[in-house]
Amino acid sequence: MSDDIFIKKYLDDFSELSKPNEEIIQKIIKTKNLLIDAKKNNAKIMIFGNGGSAAIASHVSVDLTKNANIRTVNFNEADLITCFSNDYGYERWVEKAIDFYGDQKDVLILISSSGKSANMINACKAAKNKKISKIITFTGHEKGNPLSQLGEINFWINSKAYNFVENIHQVWLLSIVDLIIGKREYSPN
Repeated sequence: MSDDIFIKKYLDDFSELSKPNEEIIQKIIKTKNLLIDAKKNNAKIMIFGNGGSAAIASHVSVDLTKNANIRTVNFNEADLITCFSNDYGYERWVEKAIDFYGDQKDVLILISSSGKSANMINACKAAKNKKISKIITFTGHEKGNPLSQLGEINFWINSKAYNFVENIHQVWLLSIVDLIIGKREYSPN
């Protein structure tokens, strides 16, 4: 396949996946309302992901905090991740971050392309043990994956292509930020 045919098909497929449907629109609105309620209740948003999803978590965390004025943390510090991974195992580092830093009124957002990441699944269980009832998941790959069964709001994209899944997750999350702000264009100052 030539490069021009590959990229045309690639972008066509991405465009088709990113078309909104009523279910996604309602989930975005519901998530916006949960985040605003968390702010009103002096709670924070905790957001986690692995790899590219961790980068998305960092981006969204900063934008929610700075631009939407909703306190959000992501715990992507190498010292915290390596300490908790060394002491408790990688599959439990997010769980331990929630144990140490999570509060009952908080909202937890977990991003996993496959929905099978043990550390994200363990994070959900830790959040439920702490009575954090507002859990939002972003997954792809198989419908009904383990993580998508554990949240109050579960976003799922029907793709096994990691870059498609991660990019659509980022678009959905940043659309929530812009919905909270109430506009697409604004000064970063």
